[in-house]
Amino acid sequence: MNDDRGDHDEIATTDPATEAFVAHRNLLFTVAYEMLGSAADAEDVLQETWLRWVEVDLDQVRDRRAYLVRITTRQALNRLRTLSRRKEAYVGPWLPEPVLTAPDVAEDVELAESVSMALMLVLETLSPTERAVFVLREVFDVDYDEIAAAVDKTPAAVRQIAHRARRHVDARRPRAAVSASVSRAAVDSFRRALETGDLQGLLDVLAPDIVLLGDGGGVKQASRRPIIGADKVARYLVGGTRKIAETITIEPTLANGNPAFLLRLDGEIDGVMAFRIEDARITGLYYVRNPEKLTRVDSETSLTLR
Repeated sequence: MNDDRGDHDEIATTDPATEAFVAHRNLLFTVAYEMLGSAADAEDVLQETWLRWVEVDLDQVRDRRAYLVRITTRQALNRLRTLSRRKEAYVGPWLPEPVLTAPDVAEDVELAESVSMALMLVLETLSPTERAVFVLREVFDVDYDEIAAAVDKTPAAVRQIAHRARRHVDARRPRAAVSASVSRAAVDSFRRALETGDLQGLLDVLAPDIVLLGDGGGVKQASRRPIIGADKVARYLVGGTRKIAETITIEPTLANGNPAFLLRLDGEIDGVMAFRIEDARITGLYYVRNPEKLTRVDSETSLTLR
């Protein structure tokens, strides 16, 4: 029997719409994820983007990447408004859904900061339109005219929104970028202290004004309010881990482009702990335990700015 697979390969070609979508899929996912803080909702947005994209007359599209980003932004904005209402009824603090990322994301300083839990939480304080404009302009460097088309505003209005959003974020984001080595050192010290129940070791690496946020979503136990201050946070952590010391394992990983822990109880994933680090001290601890937000921590998610 003749092997004619090569002939079939030559005949089988991907249609242009599918080719363009696949080529930019990781970018579109990153745009939607940064706007929504939810990987599950970002995937839904990509499905909606695809359904609209296949109906587009490609002969009329000058820049396919820009057009796809525009569709994704509009769908994400619609979903973001729905999410905002959903968060109002959320039990306890709401944290972004963590995603495991490859080392190349951590090596891209700009990308790692943009998807960090710390910055994603700052973006939560923006209005939906402000968040869309900030993400497109500051993270993905989309021009004002293209953003205006995506959010149905004039370019002049978009410039004003961008300025307002940038000022708002700059006032709340980490004061200075911390090198990867400094971050790793702080996280390693924290892990050693946590595993040994070393209260003083924790106090040495926690900033005096540290804030711990736990997200159980009303399904898993977590503090319903922020825990503030190094002493309170250290005692809370030591007390909690002491009760389950024999059954808990802490696995260093990369989540959202930054050092994080994957915690397991009796071998089952219990949660992801992410950090905000400034001046070699941990200023923020974010522990996601809500099972609905842990569906993407068994494999790496591809993120990109391009």
